[in-house]
Amino acid sequence: MVPQRMLCRIITRHPRLVRHLHRSSAWAARKTLQSFKLADIGEGITECEVIKWNVKPSAVVQTFDPLCEVQSDKASVEITSPFEGIVKELLVKEGEVAKVGENLCIIEVEDETATSEQHDEPASIEPELELEAKAKPVDFDHSAAHAPKSERKSSILHPLDPRSKAVVHQAPVADVLALPSVRHFANQNGVDLSALAPGSGKGGRIEKRDIENYLSRLQSSASPSSQTSTTLNVGSDVVVELGRTRHAMWKAMVKSLEIPHFGYSTYIDLTELHNMLPRLNSYIPTHYLQDPPSAKPLAVNPSSLYPVPPPPDVPPTGKYSRLTYLPFILKTLSRAMQEWPLFRSSITPSSISTSSESPSSLSPSKPTLTIRPHSDISIALSTPTGLYTPTIQRADTQSIYSLASRLSHFSSLGRRTPCGLTPSDLPRSGGTLTVSNVGSIGSGEFAHPVLVPGGGVAIVAIGRAKWVLDEERGGERRFKVGVSWSADHRIIEGAELAAFVECWRGYIENPVKLIADSI
Repeated sequence: MVPQRMLCRIITRHPRLVRHLHRSSAWAARKTLQSFKLADIGEGITECEVIKWNVKPSAVVQTFDPLCEVQSDKASVEITSPFEGIVKELLVKEGEVAKVGENLCIIEVEDETATSEQHDEPASIEPELELEAKAKPVDFDHSAAHAPKSERKSSILHPLDPRSKAVVHQAPVADVLALPSVRHFANQNGVDLSALAPGSGKGGRIEKRDIENYLSRLQSSASPSSQTSTTLNVGSDVVVELGRTRHAMWKAMVKSLEIPHFGYSTYIDLTELHNMLPRLNSYIPTHYLQDPPSAKPLAVNPSSLYPVPPPPDVPPTGKYSRLTYLPFILKTLSRAMQEWPLFRSSITPSSISTSSESPSSLSPSKPTLTIRPHSDISIALSTPTGLYTPTIQRADTQSIYSLASRLSHFSSLGRRTPCGLTPSDLPRSGGTLTVSNVGSIGSGEFAHPVLVPGGGVAIVAIGRAKWVLDEERGGERRFKVGVSWSADHRIIEGAELAAFVECWRGYIENPVKLIADSI
């Protein structure tokens, strides 16, 4: 009897035998079913909502082809395929929530042992037969298997492939150019993007305005009878399910009941800042301006001796035309936080620790405070999809103009549907202090801001600034704003909060002090 190993050598070294076996049904059936799981995308995210599937069952996918789009509490992410094969089943429907580690779909892939024609010594036959028995028989397109190598995808493994060791590839460009947020907006409104291609964006990219123009044309052409029929059910109740972001807010507000709040309200005089603002607006650096003026040629080159550092790379979303009061509020708060380390601290709650003397006994450890070297400030941002709190890190090291750019960037991304804020805008650590600019919407002077676990040690709500007659100044007309504070009374005393606010007042009511401190 011929030994099994020698038989494998004989088969693989004779092309006719190899071609015969490769075309046989036994060889073609050597496929495996791979379960594709939702990977951990970081930032403490434990679950995501599948907002759109880009593939259907029986669809052929290549490595790095887009499979679906998922929406977390913080941002939307496009998930690509780590395998090359056939989609057999979608395990999570659109609109359903999947937890990290949960199977999203099943993809049928070729077994590597069945495609190693160039190996002189293939693996033993017994394991191959076991894989063949586990796989389900499917129809296989032999023309795709025998395609020229030049037409095949790169053999580089996908980052999510269990066999992968490094990320060395990027996803290919889709046939229809559009951002994931634009695709989601089109899916929500039932618009086929292929009907709008090419779009008005760069390189034929479909923009959100293309979809809006298309919908407006459809609405204008709708018949009066159809419009009348849609108003017949106005009097009936409608049950609306909470979206992911609003549901996250629900859970956070319930958790906020664990924190004993201490409130403090006062007025801040912005008259000096109001008088200074027009002059500062005239000196906005050109790289922050939406429409910068044409640069005048310099008679002397400042880089003749040594290259001047280039200006920061500002995205279009971070450009603006004028300053507001909020960047000054953030800057002066960051300076006060540098004088008060307590407001640069984050809480680590108590945990169960093992006693060194008796390892079997468990005892609760005391809560701790982690004091950060810089001032990290979060901004409460109301968006069409819910409430977010992006964070400006190291605010004490940034200029007024840089802070204004970050605020413009957050606002622009927040207005997108779905929200365009990225995990880098929403770091897991967050800020130690949160600012809510409710005065930009309503005309109220005071509020009652709420702290949530992990949301810092204090929060301030800024009301609507108004001109008032100050009786303490003999009826002088002053520009004042009401501010409302809430602090975590577990670690911050009422006197400490009041003293911190007075420290902040010294900066915001005397903005010239910022210049003196920087000299």
